[in-house]
Amino acid sequence: MESNGPAKSPPPRGPERNTAALLYQAYLRLAEGIDARAPRGDERARPAHAAVFINMEHDGIRLTRLAEKARMTPQAMGELVDGLESWGYLLRVPDPSDRRAKLIVFTDKGHEALRAAFDAVEDVEARLLDLLGAKDLERLQQALIQVATDF
Repeated sequence: MESNGPAKSPPPRGPERNTAALLYQAYLRLAEGIDARAPRGDERARPAHAAVFINMEHDGIRLTRLAEKARMTPQAMGELVDGLESWGYLLRVPDPSDRRAKLIVFTDKGHEALRAAFDAVEDVEARLLDLLGAKDLERLQQALIQVATDF
């Protein structure tokens, strides 16, 4: 069929349909939900400090590895670690495999904060399950894993 006018292009995708913007908005809502459920901790802590807690390893981690896992520069990660260390959440200890290197480990206060954060995350996960149902939540998680690992 012939058209009598110029071809119409589809309307631009606004922020409400832009995948990156949707992911960011969802992240903000989830972070707000976690923050609202977490016990009031140190008011100096910022969302960026989550990169430390999320990427720590059970037996400690070197700063360079922590920065690599968080996809941050060692300098930026060092600032976060310095703050958390000065507030009593982290400690730098000699690395048993190389005494010249330091491992970053949680203090008791840091472990308490981590447990509180896990509890808040579990509460938000339960809300997501109620909202989406098990099947859609599983699909969402699988899609996010694919984006995070393969994109």
